[in-house]
Amino acid sequence: MSPQLQIAIAGAGGRMGRALLEAVGSVPNSKICGALEHVASPLLGQDANVLSANAAGVIITADIEAALTHADVLIDFTRPEATLRHLAACRKQGVNLVIGTTGFSAEEKQQIEAASKDIAIVFAPNMSVGVNVMLKLVALATKALHEQYDIEIIETHHKMKIDAPSGTALKMGEVAAAAIGKSLDEIAVYARHGSTGERKPGTIGFSAIRGGDIIGEHTVMFAGTGERIEISHKSSSRTNYAEGATRAAVFLADKKNGLYGMPDVLGLT
Repeated sequence: MSPQLQIAIAGAGGRMGRALLEAVGSVPNSKICGALEHVASPLLGQDANVLSANAAGVIITADIEAALTHADVLIDFTRPEATLRHLAACRKQGVNLVIGTTGFSAEEKQQIEAASKDIAIVFAPNMSVGVNVMLKLVALATKALHEQYDIEIIETHHKMKIDAPSGTALKMGEVAAAAIGKSLDEIAVYARHGSTGERKPGTIGFSAIRGGDIIGEHTVMFAGTGERIEISHKSSSRTNYAEGATRAAVFLADKKNGLYGMPDVLGLT
């Protein structure tokens, strides 16, 4: 790794990409060295200072290998098909990777795990520090309450989000299931419609709401008899995700390989 942490951003022209470009500006001894966009982007060939002053002098490109030329780490919040292409390039060029993309299949997750034998990867459905603290609280509450409380997970996102439930909601479900020694596949209920019958004890229900420009809201509800406990996280800005992602990039600075999550980055393991 170079003395200064060189960071490339995938999807630099999107709302999350711009937030990442801004966040890197507050990371000591770091520099934007690559700004990647899709092949049809009108931003291609422009100086990335049109997106952020932190990226001045970097030309926006669709060439992943060019974007990674000087990079120590790539931060990627795009879509699964794009992230997997970027993963292959990072593996080839020895560049570490922070993945905030969601919506991967089980097979695609295996590809990420395989690549982590050659490069270091932080892979998390949500980079927010607050969300990752919430996951610890969900595990604690589930262990204490699951026998007498029903667990429901409600998530709300903007109308442009293409996967449901969100990766963060699924992670919350996985954490709750693991806390009682189950896999989420065994006990998840993803849809209810028509005459569903009574709620089956021990299941975890999911509800997904899409609308407007809502950045992200998640609630894990523990519904008992006579009371209800809710653990919630609401995002009003993408800044918290971007700051978490840059912390992950710094965490990888001295790593050669391995697959990590945000609990590793934040010392919550």
